[in-house]
Amino acid sequence: MAESIIARCEAKGLRLTEQRRVIARVLESSDDHPDVEELYARACAVDPKISLATVYRTVRLFEETGIVEKLEFGDGRARYEDAEREHHDHLIDLETGEVIEFCDPEIEALQEKIAARLGYKLKGHRMELFGVPAKRGKRD
Repeated sequence: MAESIIARCEAKGLRLTEQRRVIARVLESSDDHPDVEELYARACAVDPKISLATVYRTVRLFEETGIVEKLEFGDGRARYEDAEREHHDHLIDLETGEVIEFCDPEIEALQEKIAARLGYKLKGHRMELFGVPAKRGKRD
């Protein structure tokens, strides 16, 4: 298992106030892709004294230091996830906004093959697919 967000912050020498620790724990326990407003609501449930500005500053600090990744799924909201989560890709439902995580070994192998054919060794990637639910008996 990867180190906790708090442990990685400490390893990078970040000063961790109690409010930053709360935000780190909230991020770490998220199995979705919360935006700052959602993080703020969750953090406030733990510590009502946390301000929205503190959440914004903390998320920006965590992003700048590589602790979290910023994701943008075309809905105008920046969302965040732990940068050390196991690799996965995203399928975004354009009707509901639901974000579905997936990992497909065939896609991973194909990406490696394409990079090699172009003379590269793949060091990372991000894939985001956007779609709508397929309608039975109808072609789009």
